[in-house]
Amino acid sequence: MTYYPPLTYRVPPEDEGIYLRTVLRSRMGISRKLLSRLKLTEQGITVNGIRRYIDIKVAAGDLVEVRMEEEQSDDILPEPMELSILYEDEQLLIVDKPAGMVVHPTHGHYVHTLANGVVHHWLERGEKVRFRPVHRLDQETSGVLAIAKNPYVHQHISEQMKAGTVDKDYLAIVYGNPAQDAGTIDEPIDRDPEQPHLRIVTPSGYPAVTHYRVERRFGVAALLAVRLETGRTHQIRVHMQAIGHPLIGDKLYKPRKGATPLAGLPLDRHALHAHRLGLVHPGTGERMTFTAPLPPDLEAVLLEIEGHSQ
Repeated sequence: MTYYPPLTYRVPPEDEGIYLRTVLRSRMGISRKLLSRLKLTEQGITVNGIRRYIDIKVAAGDLVEVRMEEEQSDDILPEPMELSILYEDEQLLIVDKPAGMVVHPTHGHYVHTLANGVVHHWLERGEKVRFRPVHRLDQETSGVLAIAKNPYVHQHISEQMKAGTVDKDYLAIVYGNPAQDAGTIDEPIDRDPEQPHLRIVTPSGYPAVTHYRVERRFGVAALLAVRLETGRTHQIRVHMQAIGHPLIGDKLYKPRKGATPLAGLPLDRHALHAHRLGLVHPGTGERMTFTAPLPPDLEAVLLEIEGHSQ
């Protein structure tokens, strides 16, 4: 049996005499679910190199170590492909996902997904890692995506997202010009009962908050910087349509009035890019920010729009 590199905690003097379970849950941030798994592992939880039960008390200077068994995604076919890796260490992988790529294999998409390429990348590095994206991007959305390399990291970043401490910044090119230079859309979102694959703004939906700021104005369109406070499916696309400024190229959430002066733009996807992701690294406690520049296809769209505006 092999393990990921251990998570460690050296007990400080002020923690003298507290229970090991308190160290694991409150100091190291181990979730209840992960703790249950660790207790079944031969070397899951040790103090000074010795496997211990979690109801013992620790002493100042004790070294608490947590080891998780290595896993790998045996159900995902490794596939060589070029990856745009923004950052990688033994716990975390950050990639710039291209538009048109599905994140995880699904019905009808068993190969050519980001997961296929990442699993192959890890095999090339000699790593046994299970593919665990901590958030998702639509197939047509490009940009920064975080992938956890063990359950602890996945748990911690997921908790940061629930707490609203992860910065998720996007760039969007929309039809028209918002009246205000900045604004907040606070409108609940849920499935469209008539078309379940779509989402709509509805009073009975789940809370959804989107902040936006106009970066550049054109005669017929605008480039927006968008920050998500919540993470509902299709949130930016639905909210932008709701205020009358849908994303250029969006095949599902189109302008309500049909044809626009930008109908002939050379773009085969919606104009949305996950530009920046900021989070606290679960292993180091350091706040880190990862940025992916606007891709060439969206840069080309901006140039085309400038031509329409002149």
